[in-house]
Amino acid sequence: MTTSPHLVQTAVNISCTRDDLAHGTQLVGRAVSTRSSVQILGGILLRADGEVLELAATDMEMSLRIGVPANVREEGAVVVPGRLLVDIVRLLPVGDVSLEYRPGEGIVTLVSGSSEYRLHTYAADDFPRLPQAPEEGLAHLEREAFLETMGKVGRAASRDESRPVLTGILVHLEGTTLVMAATDSYRLSVKETALSSAVTETLDAIVPARALTELARIAQGSTAELLDVGVQENQVLFRVDGVSLTARRIDGQFPNYKQLRPETFEMELVLPREELLEVVRRVGIMAQRNSPLRLRFEEGQLTIQAQTQDVGEARESLPIPYAGDLLEIGFNPDFLRDGLESVSESEVRLKLISPLRPGLITGAGEDFWYLIMPIRLAG
Repeated sequence: MTTSPHLVQTAVNISCTRDDLAHGTQLVGRAVSTRSSVQILGGILLRADGEVLELAATDMEMSLRIGVPANVREEGAVVVPGRLLVDIVRLLPVGDVSLEYRPGEGIVTLVSGSSEYRLHTYAADDFPRLPQAPEEGLAHLEREAFLETMGKVGRAASRDESRPVLTGILVHLEGTTLVMAATDSYRLSVKETALSSAVTETLDAIVPARALTELARIAQGSTAELLDVGVQENQVLFRVDGVSLTARRIDGQFPNYKQLRPETFEMELVLPREELLEVVRRVGIMAQRNSPLRLRFEEGQLTIQAQTQDVGEARESLPIPYAGDLLEIGFNPDFLRDGLESVSESEVRLKLISPLRPGLITGAGEDFWYLIMPIRLAG
């Protein structure tokens, strides 16, 4: 895997359709930095080469790159303020767009119909050099397998940047198996997906959840059967349908998810997923200000209750095949809902040990499981 060549600020003169330019700028615009004090990271790189206008953006954790067809009259590169360019192009009338840059002026001129914009630029040679994947040495991962796996685990990743490892998703790709795991220390989601054919390259990395979420969004709109995966030192590169996404590998030790799963449970119930999920959604509305959902298991019945001081309370029951001792356990309503929504089968298996031990949510098989920590109930 190589990096992009050194960029020099040279003249650019191209034309392309508004739709192609809007698609490209909106896609790469999601990697434009909105927080960095480094001005160049707020820009989108435009590089005209051959019959393609390449657009790229990066916040140094994730980069996006795409080429759009263009009539290139002069080849060169320039960096334009990213969010401004996205907003302008999105609102241009349908038709052709002309874009011209002269190095001596430091201005990009954008013309569409009677609309004309003049934007100040950044120096292209200050733009970070982005990794580029070679044509060989990449793993070819089934797009549908990636989407299915990511859809199961993505929500469990942490958003707390004080623990960087937990903001990532562990991705292990080897042979005919893809495994992803994510945790925010309050819940743990693991999905193992069987591939229809073996991959020739392996991958074992912690990838930022934000990058994989963005990749899933791109892959969802693609018709390609495969997406390419490659590794270069501390970077993981994905490519699908002409779009390249590079993500910084997260250093650190991901929790040993196999050891975190209890070996035995005291109680196991098979429940109708949709009915249980609807009750959790309804009652969960009243669980505000970090209030838990209280689940009460008793002979033949599950009662779900939520109460928030100065707001109100809700209670709903449904029949269940339970004949054990009375058990009450509390869960975060959002985390419980996420776990139930991640099960695709019509029935969900709920396994419990005690009010202070984690519960497990699975479908009919063991290829997906969701471990959720309880909340200590008052009273």
